[in-house]
Parts: sequence; C-alpha cells; structure tokens
Amino acid sequence: MKIGVYPGTFDPITNGHTDIIARSLRVFDKVIVAVALNPGKRPLFELAERVEMVKLATKDLPQVEVEGFDGLLVHYVVQRGARVVIRGLRATSDFEYEFQMALINRKLNDTIETVFLMPSEDYSYLTSSIVKEVASLGGELKDFVHPEVARRLTTRLRRPDR
Repeated sequence: MKIGVYPGTFDPITNGHTDIIARSLRVFDKVIVAVALNPGKRPLFELAERVEMVKLATKDLPQVEVEGFDGLLVHYVVQRGARVVIRGLRATSDFEYEFQMALINRKLNDTIETVFLMPSEDYSYLTSSIVKEVASLGGELKDFVHPEVARRLTTRLRRPDR
C-alpha cells in the first residue's frame, strides 16, 4: 500500500488543501493528513478543532485519515509506515521554503521523499491567511472553504461592530 502524508497547520483547511488531498489520491492508496500543533504560527483554532474541520472537509474521501501530531515530521512519517511527504506548490513563491524543508527532511532521514503537487488553477491564490482575512472583514467564504469551516470561521472572527 502506497501511503502519503500531507502535513500542515490547516488553520483552517481550505478548498486548495482539499484539492491537493484529492489529487494525492490519484498517486497514493491512502493519504494521512497530519495536522501540526505548530504553536509558533499562533493558530486561530486549537489542534482538536483543526483536526475536526479537516475530517469534515474530507469525510467523502474514505482513503483519507486525519490526525494531529507534534514533533519532527520525518519521525511521524516513519511511525505511520509511510515514506512520502506530500506538499502543495501554489506559486514560485512557495518553492524556496518548500525546497528547504524537503532538503532538511532528507538530511534528517534520507529514506523520506517529498512529492510536490500543484492545486487547480481555481485555488492557486488561496491561503488560510487570506481566508481568515476575508472572514474577519465579513466576506463570502463559499468558494474558499467547506460550509462548516466557513461557519466556524465566521463565528470565531465575528466583529462586535458588525
């Protein structure tokens, strides 16, 4: 069985993320979405909430498992019986960071490979940060995130003056 691990903070998961997950299933028999604790990014949602939202957004994909993790990604990948990290590249601006991370992971464990996938053009501009900003300003989220994720974002970011 070919297993890929798609790590990220997913704060929140966007349609761009779910597009990468769906594309990954063309290559892998199973994809594990590894939701990183990552307190350094100061996420809007707690880890358990982010895991729950990823599960909601991927509920129609039975080959997808979702769980939270903390620590080195390469350790987690090996623990889960995988050998491949899946990463999305939206634009050339993503490449330098992702390339560095892939090289660091390879240095930490040279049996782990990184596979880069491009999202649909419909999502190449989409980031969790942009989605949070749109939500905080009262914008429509239906084209960016799962409806339940939109509801939770709107509730979390509701401004008292609106």
